[in-house]
Amino acid sequence: MRTSLAVLGGGPGGYAAAFLAADQGLDVVLVEADQQLGGTCLLRGCIPSKSLLHLARVMGEVDQLSSDWGVEYGQPQIDLDRIRNRQQGLIDRLSGGLQQLAKRRQVRVIQARGRFQDSHTLELEGDDETLGEDRQLQFEHCIVATGSRPVCPSSLAVDSARVMDSRTALNLAEIPDRLLVIGGGYIGLELGTVYARLGSKVQVAEMTAGLLPGVDRDLVKVLHRQLDQLFDGPVMLETEVASIEEHGSHLEVALKGASGSVHQQYDGVLVAVGRAPASADLGLENTEVAQDERGFLICDHQQRTADPAILAVGDVCGEPMLAHHASFQAKVAVRSLQENTPAADRELVPAIIFTDPEIAWVGLTQTQAQEEQKKVRPAVYPWAASGRAQALGRTEGMTRWLVDPETDRLVGCGIVGAGAGDLIAEATLAIDRGCHVQDVAEVIHPHPTLSETLSGAAEVYLGTATEVYKPRR
Repeated sequence: MRTSLAVLGGGPGGYAAAFLAADQGLDVVLVEADQQLGGTCLLRGCIPSKSLLHLARVMGEVDQLSSDWGVEYGQPQIDLDRIRNRQQGLIDRLSGGLQQLAKRRQVRVIQARGRFQDSHTLELEGDDETLGEDRQLQFEHCIVATGSRPVCPSSLAVDSARVMDSRTALNLAEIPDRLLVIGGGYIGLELGTVYARLGSKVQVAEMTAGLLPGVDRDLVKVLHRQLDQLFDGPVMLETEVASIEEHGSHLEVALKGASGSVHQQYDGVLVAVGRAPASADLGLENTEVAQDERGFLICDHQQRTADPAILAVGDVCGEPMLAHHASFQAKVAVRSLQENTPAADRELVPAIIFTDPEIAWVGLTQTQAQEEQKKVRPAVYPWAASGRAQALGRTEGMTRWLVDPETDRLVGCGIVGAGAGDLIAEATLAIDRGCHVQDVAEVIHPHPTLSETLSGAAEVYLGTATEVYKPRR
């Protein structure tokens, strides 16, 4: 088999690259080891987890109605079979849609595992009946989009169904009475939220001194307060999990913290300590592709590797490991295959943590500004001043712009609160287009909405906010 472009991996980076290339007239073959298109994001990541997080949020709102609004409901009855069936139906619909889009674009999809024999040949391993005896695919160019996989330290690698990673946790085989989440990053906190709402007594152990390392502390603080109420006791910071042993119907976990070592019993453990590139056993040693010490493929600003015939996009290239970043890189990679196509001149990547409340940010963070010694001036609009937040009973949030004090240009935005992930898009556009703080302040935002907090924070900077008193600058 021969093709102009081979795409290795059918996730958000892979199918985006394949579809765009086909739209531009290239002959494309998409090689995916899974039976369905969609990659980790659709099949066992973003989509199923956000579906469950929506369920958890609605259950939380019902609890709030009972406690604050005077509307009483009985105890929820959890039907795991129906939850799992709905989740699988969602995955099947979206993946089936991708399959139809591939067919309409005349992208050939082969279910197989691809391994490089050389810089222009993939060896295909799989049971796809369309392969026949032909197990080699020759290409002019290949885009590697194989994604990432969960990391599990050897000390925590216990052969037990009670010890889960992010993939198996989404299967909802059962709801353990007591669940330990190892890792205070976004995956652990999101899945911990789901299990807590479904009835588990969740505890979190994080090695560092704070949750969500790298995220601005003022945003994390708001979420941390909410999680301490939702979970079974405060988050255990600066705590290391030394060992996990299975004893009959429970797991015994050795924890080492600032106050010493303890042993705790749990019915389940979720290991969520990070992800690594899915770059092993791809035959990259048979090409000129270079990798860093962690196994990430090294790419330039056009997503080209050291091998002229091979490009790479998405998680396999490194941070930030986000689906929308992979899709953006896919566009860059396909365009770079065209002659005289300039590279992208900007890459502004918003990030969202889908806990409740959500945290979202884009552009420069306060942490980065301090490390890089950049002068910025924050402007904070507390959601307690928002009529919409008050009506929703969600006043714990805040919206914060970071402004260059010399030019008044917007350089960063951070939001914590209900629906923060939807609000960050306006901030992304404003920063990307070089807007000044006055630009956002003077745009009429509909009332009453949470989007008003973006213009409100801009008005706080200017000293013109109606609901927040700050002397005019």
